[in-house]
Amino acid sequence: MPFITKKLHAPTRQKAFRFLMQELGITQSEAQRLIAKGRLSQNGEVMANNAGFIEGSFDFICFEPMTLGLEPTFVEEDFVAYDKPSGLLVHPQNRHTPYSLNDEIKHRFGHDANITHRIDQETSGLVLAARNKISERALKMMFEDRHITKSYLAMVRGNLSEPLDIQEPLLRREDESSIVRMTVRVHPEGKPSRTFITPLQYFPDRDVTLVEASPYTGRQHQIRVHLFHVKHPIIGDPIYGQDENNAVRFLDRELSSEERFSNTGASRLLLHAQSLRFIYNEIPFHIVSKEDFISHCFEAMKRK
Repeated sequence: MPFITKKLHAPTRQKAFRFLMQELGITQSEAQRLIAKGRLSQNGEVMANNAGFIEGSFDFICFEPMTLGLEPTFVEEDFVAYDKPSGLLVHPQNRHTPYSLNDEIKHRFGHDANITHRIDQETSGLVLAARNKISERALKMMFEDRHITKSYLAMVRGNLSEPLDIQEPLLRREDESSIVRMTVRVHPEGKPSRTFITPLQYFPDRDVTLVEASPYTGRQHQIRVHLFHVKHPIIGDPIYGQDENNAVRFLDRELSSEERFSNTGASRLLLHAQSLRFIYNEIPFHIVSKEDFISHCFEAMKRK
């Protein structure tokens, strides 16, 4: 479990954040952020004031990354890239999350290493992480300013034979009682969204098409929703293209793997972050996933 409780002792009365700075070797803002998140407690009471004082013994909840041996696919002085497996969280959802990609990155490259963007838990493929705070700020800004070009591979239903330029606004649902607490839909009041789709190979025996998806904007579930909207849903998608009951059961973790396979045609979402292209410190980079996505697709479409 990456989150553990440490027993610490402050011999004299002092600012709690100053003690954490000295004890853990972190910055003032990081120490105050951890206190504000409720990581420090004494005699069962959580410290609420990030400028408060501490003296004597107290408990501190800290993140100690673990490794399962996942190796980076690309390493540079300022950043690294990992090929994330489908099903692995990028960040821990809470203190009880047993393992995430964040573990591997911080275990290997240290406390200051941090992920610079997100992909869904169900999506596999490239995740870019900074190795220091300076490169983290730079890379996050590059993602925000669209200076990093991302491309994905997806296996979709049907024969998609012509390139598509999908420009449909996307709106996130806020109604907690509706189908999906986190679904996105095409809606005229949504945010402008654009995805370029290029068909790569049609497999007539399965009536599926391998496509390249290049999102110009970065909305949540954008590729999934856009492909569903044009009636070529991604195989293995447990949300888009499913009836309300099964989508909710998936979100509540009540849907068995056998039911999911029967409903969606695969044991996982067949969407993969394939490449990243950008210029960093005047050097062009084109990072390409080393995974054989087509093989992963046919394995996931095979009934066990």
